[in-house]
Amino acid sequence: MDRKIRVLIAKPGLDGHDRGAKVIARALRDAGMEVVYTGLRQTAEMIVSAAVQEDVDAVGLSVLSGAHMHYFRQVVEGLRQKGADDVLVFGGGIVPDQDLPELESLGVGRIFGPGTSTEEVVAYVREAVAQRAAQR
Repeated sequence: MDRKIRVLIAKPGLDGHDRGAKVIARALRDAGMEVVYTGLRQTAEMIVSAAVQEDVDAVGLSVLSGAHMHYFRQVVEGLRQKGADDVLVFGGGIVPDQDLPELESLGVGRIFGPGTSTEEVVAYVREAVAQRAAQR
């Protein structure tokens, strides 16, 4: 890519625990990416709108509330409706293993659980965004 990778980190729903989202946002920024952090209590519509307005390459959702299926589905569908289906969607938080295949079928990239190193997230975002750019 000839420009910095742009990533939006969002915290959907009513969950007020944003420490992990902020740690990931900082790690991506420190790795040279442009990061937009939307803050707490975002709706899927707000996340999609911000992603389109900011022309991001990736959207990372942090979900600890158990509403991950709902929010990932709405964000992926919203991006498709806005013609931004080339945006990588990935996430972190508490997601049961049995939900991973359905999330993958929706088009969600990786889900990072508690304890994942920031280096692993950074490497994944770089690699996945580069693969998508090469496919365009």
